[in-house]
This record gives sequence, structure tokens and C-alpha cells, in this order.
Amino acid sequence: MKRDAGNLNEAAISHYREDGYCVIESVFDVNEVAAVNQEISAIESRMIAAAATGVEYHLDGKRFVDVGVHTLQFELPPNESRLRVLEPAHSLSPILLELISDRRILDPIRQILNTNRVGLWTDKVNFKCPGGSGFGWHQDAPYWMHAAENLNCLPNVMITLDDVTVDNGAFRVIRGSHLAGNRTSKDDGSQLQGFYTHPDEIDLSESVEFVVPAGTAIIFDPFLIHGSSANVSSTPRRAMIATYQPADCLSLKAKTMINLC
Repeated sequence: MKRDAGNLNEAAISHYREDGYCVIESVFDVNEVAAVNQEISAIESRMIAAAATGVEYHLDGKRFVDVGVHTLQFELPPNESRLRVLEPAHSLSPILLELISDRRILDPIRQILNTNRVGLWTDKVNFKCPGGSGFGWHQDAPYWMHAAENLNCLPNVMITLDDVTVDNGAFRVIRGSHLAGNRTSKDDGSQLQGFYTHPDEIDLSESVEFVVPAGTAIIFDPFLIHGSSANVSSTPRRAMIATYQPADCLSLKAKTMINLC
């Protein structure tokens, strides 16, 4: 279900509860998105340079670097000089903090959480450069289950920063998959197998792929199975993803209270 920017109506909230997601188009305009993308480019360059001072490690052949509380995940060859994911990102820029604190995002989250006071659990930038790799089917809850105070109260918002197409790695979900809670994970012997959903749990007949314009907000449940394809286009498919929680709860990495309203 797609909704205009603003408060969610009862039908949209029911759609989020039952199908696990809701889409709000045209939340941010072209100029707002352009300013965020300019900032993200500067942050990527700065953090790549800072990686030389960080702690490097590899999981399943993927390069990670921790720089303070920030985790940098790099792309695989031949794009190994580019970032794939940066988490968290809001503390690196007032522009990014303003983006995820915007009331056009927080008002729907207040409705979903049924609270007037919202905090931040975590946030990240997915860079999805041209040639960038996809994200396998997974739920977010398994990443957080040992750290979150209330795993059921962690709605995600993906803010698309480029027009999303099939070719540049569209976001996709398995509709209604959140209703069964934590699913069985992969057992393929990989280091990260526990964070990816077992193929037997994935009903592709319920797959929904989002081809949406830049400035769209996709709100989705932490238990919803989701992923994305590789970017086979010549343009990026950048996105900012923020995960919210009730206020006065500690954040994932910094272990501080980040109250947004």
C-alpha cells in the first residue's frame, strides 16, 4: 500500500501490521535528496580515508573495518575501493541526523509505536554503487535479538535517495513473512549463516519488489524477510535506513539514548 506523506490512516497502519510494510512516496523533494547525496559522497570519501586507522576483519570474504563506533563494509572486487554499508551514519553529519529526525518520518513512526516520544536504535547508509552487490534474503531481528530491549518495537524506514529500478538493485520483501517471528537461518557453513534466512522459509510467490522514486519512505517490520538484487546499472541506488524505538532506550552501537522527539 502506498500513502502520501503525512500521518498514516487506519488502512495504512493495518497494511503495515498485516503485510509488514507501508510505502510513502514523495516524502522528500528533489532538492532535499540532492543535498543528502552530496553529503553522503563526502562522508564516503572521509570514512574510506579513516579506514586506515581502524580495525580490519573479514567475514565470508567481505572486508569490514571498525572506526570507533562506525562499521564500514566494503564492496567485493572489482569495486573493493567503494563502501557497501556504513553504520551508524547520523553522528557524522547534521544533515543526516536532520533527515532521520524529520517529522514527516517520525509522525508515522509515532503511530506505529503508539508513542509520542521516539528514539533511534541504529541507522546506516546503503551505497549500492554501480556494480554493487545485492543483499540476500534476511530478517533484521536476528542481528539485534541479543542486544535490543524490545525486539518487537524496532520499525525500519528506508529513505530512497535515487530512483529505484529493477536494474539498480530494487529493494524487495516477502509479504507477511514477519507474522511468524524469527525464521530458521541458513546452515551452509558460512560465517554469517545465522543472519540469513533459510531458503525453505522463503515463499517467492509473496515477493514484492519496490520500483519507486527518490525521496520515498518504505516502512517495514524488523521481522519482515527482505533483501535486494545487485546493481547492474551505471547509476547508484543509495538509501538511508533508520531503525526507531521507544525513547529512553539505548542505541545499538554507541549504547547511548538518542531521543529524536
